[in-house]
Amino acid sequence: MALGGRESLETEVVATRDPPRVRRDQDRELVDAILRKDRKAAAEFVQVHSDSLYAYVRSRLAPRSDLVDDIVQDVFVAGLGGLSRFEGQSSLRTWLLGIARHKVEDYYRARLRRLDSLSEAGNDLETVSFANLELDASLDRAKLKERTHRILTELPEQYSVVLLWRYWERRSAKEMAKQTGKTEKAIERLLARARTRFKQLWEAS
Repeated sequence: MALGGRESLETEVVATRDPPRVRRDQDRELVDAILRKDRKAAAEFVQVHSDSLYAYVRSRLAPRSDLVDDIVQDVFVAGLGGLSRFEGQSSLRTWLLGIARHKVEDYYRARLRRLDSLSEAGNDLETVSFANLELDASLDRAKLKERTHRILTELPEQYSVVLLWRYWERRSAKEMAKQTGKTEKAIERLLARARTRFKQLWEAS
């Protein structure tokens, strides 16, 4: 995939024209002002970074756009609460996007834990052909585009969640299984069914 949770989140937003040193100084000044309980600085913090966070979270939660506001709010609450630990090794934007990534993964993890469809029953992996799916390329080309979002809305929720987590956050089936308490085989089976259904809808659209 071209982009993912383990790559630099800074590349997912429009770069500012300010040089890195200027941005670091501005970030440090803003953080210090917020820690002094400056309300205007806190408002500026939210205003400056809202667009980036909304864009990131919206793309990662498709099709659950109804959850975007709540998660972005959680990110700001966590960010403001953790500013005393901000060391300035990255920009504030990158730091906040890192928090957002964890919040989104919390959602994936919680949803997959609650879904009952991840049983050992169902089609064996051997019955699903991966040779012609080319899902990696399809998702990469269509990422954040209307067609992909529309298809995700047509999928059962467990399918959209597992695909987003696997391909947009680049988590392995083993990692997903560990975080959800499911078996790796169950996750792989769900991924196989989700990929197959995604491909069917893609080709039919």
